[in-house]
Amino acid sequence: MADDWDKVTVLHKRGTKASDLKSKQAINQAMKSGAPIETTKKYNAATNKHASTTLNAARLDAETEEFHHDRVSMDVCKLISTQRQKLSMTQKDLATKICEKPQIINEYESGKAIPNQQILGKLERVLGIKLRGKDKGLPLNKGGK
Repeated sequence: MADDWDKVTVLHKRGTKASDLKSKQAINQAMKSGAPIETTKKYNAATNKHASTTLNAARLDAETEEFHHDRVSMDVCKLISTQRQKLSMTQKDLATKICEKPQIINEYESGKAIPNQQILGKLERVLGIKLRGKDKGLPLNKGGK
């Protein structure tokens, strides 16, 4: 009877998984035994980024001589800031009225922004003056063309 306790019967032995082979313990054990270890690094693994070019990047690539984007002209910057002050609005107030960030208004007033026709259109409607074309600074005709 004493011999029965010394015997062990294994009904099912679990196989090794790939994740078990990647653990630090398994790697250390393989290094100690001298087994070959393969390491690979996947480029952009587990990211959800897609490489896409924006309209501004495409326009910059098409540029042949000067390698910079056009910025908002200083007369438009002054028109925006003076009209905003006439209406006694802060940059934050103007930004909330056109559904943009206050930083964008700051960039337009300082001349650092790349002109966006949609944003300029929103600014024209809220400020009530033209910011594009030949007649900049004139009141915006609300009756149409």
